[in-house]
Amino acid sequence: MIDRSDRLADPNESVEERDLEVTLRPKRFAEFVGQRVAKEQLQIFVQAAKNRGDTLDHVLIAGPPGLGKTTLAGIIANELGVGMHTTSGPALERKVDVAGVLTNLQEGDVLFVDEIHRLNAAVEEVLYPAMEDFEIDIMIGEGPSARSIRMAVPPFTLIGATTRTGLLTTPLRDRFGVWQRLEYYEPDELTAIVRRSAGILGVTIDDPAVVEIAGRARGTPRVANRLLRRVRDFAEVRHEGHVSPEICIAALELFQVDHEGLDKLDRDILAAIAEKFDGGPVGLDTLAVALGEEGDTLQDVYEPYLIMRGFLKRTSRGRVLTRSGFRHCGLEVPSSASDTLFD
Repeated sequence: MIDRSDRLADPNESVEERDLEVTLRPKRFAEFVGQRVAKEQLQIFVQAAKNRGDTLDHVLIAGPPGLGKTTLAGIIANELGVGMHTTSGPALERKVDVAGVLTNLQEGDVLFVDEIHRLNAAVEEVLYPAMEDFEIDIMIGEGPSARSIRMAVPPFTLIGATTRTGLLTTPLRDRFGVWQRLEYYEPDELTAIVRRSAGILGVTIDDPAVVEIAGRARGTPRVANRLLRRVRDFAEVRHEGHVSPEICIAALELFQVDHEGLDKLDRDILAAIAEKFDGGPVGLDTLAVALGEEGDTLQDVYEPYLIMRGFLKRTSRGRVLTRSGFRHCGLEVPSSASDTLFD
């Protein structure tokens, strides 16, 4: 694949961390672990497009953060043998931004747009004819003499990634020919991912330690790889580099990751609902203020896993702690609380 990536860097992420994350990403379907159904379907669509010598239909990949949306986009581009240009919804603020990206594409290229649900309406309007007819409308001149011309762009595949499918407008969503939703990973899949990453990083680690990291990875490969790197750092600084089960558990305890994979903020969310709001219901904005965190971060990053594990649930009146959530906090379910809230 020709590398034409123009991915916007995360200012809070070091260059070393970004490079390491890219190194650990699989480059082919054969290397990708998990998401069996989605992977098999994408393999068929990609191979069919290659057999026809055609451009792959536009692809929408949804799911919680860290499950491999960006990785799959890169694999699709690699398997097709084309270039991949990467950007994000918030980065495309004006029509001219989209026009600039599209006119720089080469035939068959993949345009990956992360957080595509955050595109504004004006940008979406430019994408509609580009996705359907591979043409864009450009305004020339200003005022009464302004006129619109239609310019052809090379046939391309748009791959959109979103954590919140419900925020996509219907006209944009309907223009994707392929929809895939990624699910949380099983422990055995995460074990395979941690073992593979350890081999790439040159980490000597015992099998029980691999299983321990996988079990606390929140069903998410990105978290599993991050925990592996942090455990490696702990083993190199405090010990001789080899990661035994005892060293692994000591590291994870130091980093405040419990046996369910919950970190400090996860537990703070549960404790705040239990202790400050009597188990709920509590609105997202109120909870965010109580924790000093952004509501979008709570909703997109933390809540999905807490809900999946059965510690928290959303109701029409707000967030409510479940019986399992109270038990995880080491608290009894209040006798004054309505049983219907915790069923």
